[in-house]
Amino acid sequence: MAKKDKHVSETPATALLRQAGVDFTEHVYDYVDHGGTAESAKQLGWPEHAVVKTLVMKNERSEPLIILMHGDKQVSTKNLARAIGAKGVEPCKPEEAQRHSGYLVGGTSPFGFKRAGVPVYVEASVMALERILINGGRRGYLVGLAPAVLAQVLGAQPVSCAI
Repeated sequence: MAKKDKHVSETPATALLRQAGVDFTEHVYDYVDHGGTAESAKQLGWPEHAVVKTLVMKNERSEPLIILMHGDKQVSTKNLARAIGAKGVEPCKPEEAQRHSGYLVGGTSPFGFKRAGVPVYVEASVMALERILINGGRRGYLVGLAPAVLAQVLGAQPVSCAI
């Protein structure tokens, strides 16, 4: 898939990826409020299943965590909680997610997260894909990379919680 010829300034996510020596491609699209992964996949000509969304959630102690999920799937918070040994998991409110991540909702990347040490989980089947698109730290901006980078750079732990 070709990238659009638009200059995108560095984000904390791309800075981290470059520092880690990760090979990635840049994909710019016209951000649409509440368009989600369906909109970006359509504009970029990618299957929505390979566009990975970054969701900021919290456990019963209000400790943040990140779950990376296929764009065309939802997270079973019950199954996620069970998989990570928590009593419960729920999504963070947008302002809470922004405070933890340092990113605007709709532009949240798991790379370059503001709060250090936040655990990262990834739907296990994402790791089987050849290549994924994931937010690059700005609305309307995704990066393409090998899913193995999620484990190598973020220490992402595979879980099964997709519905």
